[in-house]
Amino acid sequence: MKRSAGAAAVVAAVVLVAGCDSSEPSGGAAAAGPSGTPTSQASAHGWNRSRLRAALGRRAGTTHTARPTVLNSRVGAVFAHAADGDHFCTASVVDSPAQDLIVTAAHCLVDPGVGPSRTDLVFVPGYRADDTPSGVWPIGAVTVDPSWRSRGNQDLDVAFATVQPQNGQQVQQVLGANRLGTGRGYTLPVKVTGYPSSSDEPITCSNTTVQQSSTQLRIDCPDYTGGTSGSPWVTALDPSTHTGTVVGVIGGYQQGGDTADISYSSYFGDQVQALYDQAAKAP
Repeated sequence: MKRSAGAAAVVAAVVLVAGCDSSEPSGGAAAAGPSGTPTSQASAHGWNRSRLRAALGRRAGTTHTARPTVLNSRVGAVFAHAADGDHFCTASVVDSPAQDLIVTAAHCLVDPGVGPSRTDLVFVPGYRADDTPSGVWPIGAVTVDPSWRSRGNQDLDVAFATVQPQNGQQVQQVLGANRLGTGRGYTLPVKVTGYPSSSDEPITCSNTTVQQSSTQLRIDCPDYTGGTSGSPWVTALDPSTHTGTVVGVIGGYQQGGDTADISYSSYFGDQVQALYDQAAKAP
């Protein structure tokens, strides 16, 4: 999951830029290969001198505390048991026919190779400093790709889950929802909102995604530490309807990133669409 090692990664990248030849792969942070398993250091890592220079020159987004808006109210923290414990991941409401679906990272809900999904989890949208303004929603059925469940395929580190109704209403009826976007390409302006486990308020950052590999997206935003796994990447924001389109979640390569300043997402393509279709049909 997300953990902080940003300063060490930048120092390593600078050393590599100074010392590596453009025809040789570096030993820097590895990109995911198309299958999720590197076939060679050069093809999987993809870090040569020109790419490292471009990465170092890329402008990072600015991270700040997320305001309590309609759009941000659909993003919540995931807790074990109840909202009085520690939150460890982030999820958000995504549009579905039954109006009961959230999206997050698969590694938040299913440990590969272990078997069943985690149970007794709750989704707390809009959580702030022990306040649960939109209620506590128990997580029900979880849908992940079989390749994640069996071997932790980082290219499909995406999960959809139903949440149980509260007071006779589904979560989307209460909060609205963002649409799911698949096949949207690799370069998109997005807003990423999530809950660091060390904070009781959400953070947000806007920047443009880049292609890490054919199956992974990357974004440069500081301070996305542990707990932000599952944070939605929202594009095409419509201020009149207060909705957007989720095109990624923090996860994928390195389960979202080994540094606090760089985050990844599995690319939302046909397989994620199929996963959504399966989850949306679940009773």
